[in-house]
Amino acid sequence: MKSRFEIANGPILEPSTIGAGGLNGESGAVVRFLGVVRGLEDGKPIAAIDYEAFPEMVLHQFNLIFAEAESRWPLQSIHVIHRIGVVLINEPSLWVEVIAPHRGEAFAGCQFVIDEMKRRVPIWKKAIFS
Repeated sequence: MKSRFEIANGPILEPSTIGAGGLNGESGAVVRFLGVVRGLEDGKPIAAIDYEAFPEMVLHQFNLIFAEAESRWPLQSIHVIHRIGVVLINEPSLWVEVIAPHRGEAFAGCQFVIDEMKRRVPIWKKAIFS
């Protein structure tokens, strides 16, 4: 499996190509997820979220998550981009792409990567209230 993680210091520009390594003859599903900043945090209006990260530990944790995902499903590629710095409402802070032979595997792998990222990757957010 090919996997890739990137930290973006500015706007996330969705890659125009599919897959960290491209599609192959067994690829049957490409799932892409775009997470955007909502205008409310804990029921209060916000203007943005300021994301911070510890890059070395983030990469380490993502490599563990990618390995776990690969052991659960026959995934062919995982590509994750997470933005740091100030992200305004309605702007993307997260982009995930998972490629697998079938849609069920791709959706499950994508959900797993996002859930595990939120649970254990050291990316912190601070709401900027309006």
